[in-house]
Amino acid sequence: MKNFIKRMNLKSLISKIFFILFVLGILGIIDASYLTYEHYTKIVPTCTVSQLPPIFSDCGQVLHSQYAVIFGVPLALLGIIHYLVLTLVMVLAQTTNKKIYWFWVLFQTSVGILFSTYLMFLQIFVIKGFCLYCTLFALISFILFFLSYFWLEYERKAIIIYFFSFKYQYFLKPLLFLINPEIVHEYMLKFGEFLGCNSVIKKIFSHSVQFKHSHLHQKIAGIEFQNPIGLAAGFDYNAQLTQILPSVGFGSETLGTITNTPYGGNPRPMLGRLPKSQSLMVNKGFKNIGANKIIQKLNNLRLSIPVGISIGRTNSPILKTQKQSIEDIVGTFKKFESSKVENTYYELNISCPNLIHGENISFYPPKNLKELLEALQKLNIGKPVFIKMPIEKTNKEFLSMLEIINKYKFIKGVIIGNLQKNRKDPSFDQNEVRQWPVGNFSGKPCEQRSNELIKLTYQKYKKRLVIIGCGGIFSTQDAYNKIKLGASLIQLITGMIYNGPTLISQINLELVEALKKDGYKNISEAIGVENS
Repeated sequence: MKNFIKRMNLKSLISKIFFILFVLGILGIIDASYLTYEHYTKIVPTCTVSQLPPIFSDCGQVLHSQYAVIFGVPLALLGIIHYLVLTLVMVLAQTTNKKIYWFWVLFQTSVGILFSTYLMFLQIFVIKGFCLYCTLFALISFILFFLSYFWLEYERKAIIIYFFSFKYQYFLKPLLFLINPEIVHEYMLKFGEFLGCNSVIKKIFSHSVQFKHSHLHQKIAGIEFQNPIGLAAGFDYNAQLTQILPSVGFGSETLGTITNTPYGGNPRPMLGRLPKSQSLMVNKGFKNIGANKIIQKLNNLRLSIPVGISIGRTNSPILKTQKQSIEDIVGTFKKFESSKVENTYYELNISCPNLIHGENISFYPPKNLKELLEALQKLNIGKPVFIKMPIEKTNKEFLSMLEIINKYKFIKGVIIGNLQKNRKDPSFDQNEVRQWPVGNFSGKPCEQRSNELIKLTYQKYKKRLVIIGCGGIFSTQDAYNKIKLGASLIQLITGMIYNGPTLISQINLELVEALKKDGYKNISEAIGVENS
């Protein structure tokens, strides 16, 4: 009943919005028609109103000035055409409910306000006289624009998002891709941290591109997610972006991977691009400033979206045994648990393929994984824990790991998955792969195996483990595919680097439309629908 009332209220609101816009459009046609009639009959309309200053008393000064005509066509006649087209498009938008017409309404009202601003400029600064009817024309245009601007939020944000996406793809990215990716990454982190310190900039971003919708809201493992798109671990490893990411549309973020002690990163190169493969070579090896400094940085920060702390084994030659590695990880968890950091969840990263110290230490074998989880269980961790999974294992090996994970109730889910280690994967351009003798790979080469393992996990543990899909997400369809295979949430990095930061809001916008098209009222209804 409540949903029915909401739908009726929404329909009523849309009808009222349309009625107001339609009436204003008709008034605009009447006003422009009268001005056109006066222009061709050369009759000066009466503008004198006793209560108004003398400057309003001569409409002829405006209507018959040289500026009243452009290329031989009266501006008033152009006004009729403008309002006729706008009114017709509004009727089409209302009757067909096609987005293209609502986009057109927003565009047409934007043209109207530019046109009217020009007219008012001429009256005030050039002609130095006012015509009441011309001013009414401008007033109607201003009201139409502002009503459309605030009422048509979806269309407005979509235009802004697609515009900036275009600018990134064809202007900014070609320049950035000429610069060493490690340098670009470091400067983008610093720039993002700077933007996050400015409340005005954050509000501008939020107003322009951040998109919220009830269809995208979920409560998972006791955590409220406004949308399913999160920044994966590996990008913001020193906690520099927590204050700006909500404003550009992210619904969550995972920091790190963070380790007990600092690590400056593997020998260069630590990052490389494979444009044809739509991939990045990653070889940082848990580069971060260490748990103590991260905690100090986060202790007094307010986190407005769910933020996770990815924790892994320190990439250090000092840790020579399995026991030492477990103690190192446990020590990091203890530090965060005893801190004032407002993180919402943890990620346990057992699957980084770029650790150059302790190569023989692995948590993949069920026995080793069990030892690690036993040690963590004793901490009575107060927040949900998710495990970052490898994607290079066979189905049998992967299920063996899940079988162990399933026994520990403090583990709420898994992230599927980490980097692609198979350099022979058919999704690679082999010439690009040969340029990078070190590291492993993100992006599109991870997509197929990630999707296969999401499907496998959902079939076996859909009632027990939350699945977070990660790997190869470059579009809304990529994200939606993972959701329909069984992922409740999505994480990405590489798609954002190739398609720009507006990709996040674009996915959120288009996901809502995809859900409506498929008849779903909430994203939770779409989870696993193609995995029966």
